Amino acid sequence: MKNKIALVLLFVSTATFSFAQKTLNIVGVGKEVNPYHYTSVKSVTFSKACVASAHPLASEVGASVMKHGGNAFDAMIATQLTLAVVYPGAGNIGGGGFLIARKKDGKTVALDYREQAPSQASRDMYLDKDGNAQNSLSESGHLSAGVPGTVAGLFATAKYAKLSFKELIQPAIDIAEKGFVITASEAGALNETRDDFIKYNTKPTAFVKQNEWKAGDTLVQQELANTLKLIRDNGAKGFYEGTTAKLIVEEMQRGKGMISYDDLKNYVAKERTVISFDYRGYQVLSFPPPSSGGILLGQMLKMVEKYPMHDYGFQSAKSVQLMIEAERRAYADRAQHMGDPDYWKVPQKTLMSETYLAERMKDYDPNHASKSVDIKAGLLHESDETTHISIIDAEGNMVAVTTTLNGGFGSRTVVGGAGFLLNDEMDDFSIKPGVPNMYGAVGGEANAIAPGKRMLSSMTPTLVLKYNKPFMVVGTPGGTTIPTSVFQSIVNVVDFNMNAEDAVNKPKFHHQWLPDDVSVENDFSATTKAQLEQMGYIIKNRGGIGRTELIKILSNGSREVAADKRGDDSVAGF
Repeated sequence: MKNKIALVLLFVSTATFSFAQKTLNIVGVGKEVNPYHYTSVKSVTFSKACVASAHPLASEVGASVMKHGGNAFDAMIATQLTLAVVYPGAGNIGGGGFLIARKKDGKTVALDYREQAPSQASRDMYLDKDGNAQNSLSESGHLSAGVPGTVAGLFATAKYAKLSFKELIQPAIDIAEKGFVITASEAGALNETRDDFIKYNTKPTAFVKQNEWKAGDTLVQQELANTLKLIRDNGAKGFYEGTTAKLIVEEMQRGKGMISYDDLKNYVAKERTVISFDYRGYQVLSFPPPSSGGILLGQMLKMVEKYPMHDYGFQSAKSVQLMIEAERRAYADRAQHMGDPDYWKVPQKTLMSETYLAERMKDYDPNHASKSVDIKAGLLHESDETTHISIIDAEGNMVAVTTTLNGGFGSRTVVGGAGFLLNDEMDDFSIKPGVPNMYGAVGGEANAIAPGKRMLSSMTPTLVLKYNKPFMVVGTPGGTTIPTSVFQSIVNVVDFNMNAEDAVNKPKFHHQWLPDDVSVENDFSATTKAQLEQMGYIIKNRGGIGRTELIKILSNGSREVAADKRGDDSVAGF
């Protein structure tokens, strides 16, 4: 009874969405979930298991899975599939992502199911006859889509799960088929994207209707439900072969895209080796290339480690300036040295070595801003619409997974007859050396387009251990702001002793080498901003950065979990 009382007291922020007097009987796993009446819960401490994701219904399904005997891997699969239905802007089966996990026995798992370039792709496919970059082709429409990896990733995860895939996918099928009520922010996103849905689609989609969407409308996705049923009944082949593959290829042919039958049939999720490093006595586990996130996170944390961040104070000019300069140097290295390790030798060991990082910080001046034109990539001798899920179960399995369509609603192209959106991940390649992508990131040969190559990512699903025991699960969407948001979240907890809610919701800032300015959220300290400007920094205000999901395991074993205030994100557990 004591725990139950504590749970009630720790609900700090909720918003309830109930717009229709309907019922939906979801059988089996997820049957507690009501897609017509749900609540966004921002921060709770649970005693056993919890999940934080971008949508209340997805989190509720994930928690329900664990209540019914599933582990964190089961919960991840069900949560991701539900996000593909209830959060079409980023939740997906037409995109890709990365999963990092630590099993209860201490073994780690890193699954790479990043999208890859179609076999017909070429180095200069987005350049006109004069060699000018045509960014619109890599950012929207059929030609911007890479070969999807999410479904392969879900089945690669299933070998660590306990329940059947058929059980785990059924809640998503039911919600797609019978519908769910949308929030005001979801309605706004659909309305804002309406013209692009019409422009980039060859068949009618569930996302466009005669009148504008409004909060409380029910979104029904029958074609998506049918696609999910094919996956349920036929496994990964239900997506990469057969009817769904035919619909994808036909969509490509209608819209002059490149994904072929062979591209789909030959796609494979890959196991990678977890990046592991220490920060102030904590062990940090993150994702290696083709994500830049783990290396960037390691570089930034190690560059600030020798400085007394706690004494500097949270978001004082001194602590923020140090972190900006670490970010500047890490992102300069990203542009030069990082890409798909199957196509480019990434000097990971050197990039994260203490000797190299000390050399990178030699010209750090605590009183003045560096200039990015003077900070090149180090000398070596050897993407905003994403979504993140953080989960820990009662046994101590930890799972962090970040998936993406790249831009909001990806390519804006729905596969006709299949009901799901394709990604626009080809824009995450360097389409021309020195030309920034939609997130302002620049690159070169390391991240050039090649058939079958996986584009460089910023996704940074991360786990933190304390005394070799679970301590934190963290990640966020946000394109190139992802590594800096995870960086700040870890510093907030480790250096500034914040709880999960504060670590997630305090104002964020971001710098990525180029462009040479610092982005800050609107509620960032005006005093610190003025002091940084006096040092020579160009500061630009912007809206929310990322949507971080963070679990912090307390000394008594309970799970303190927070979902970001910047969206409809929500937590669930028991």
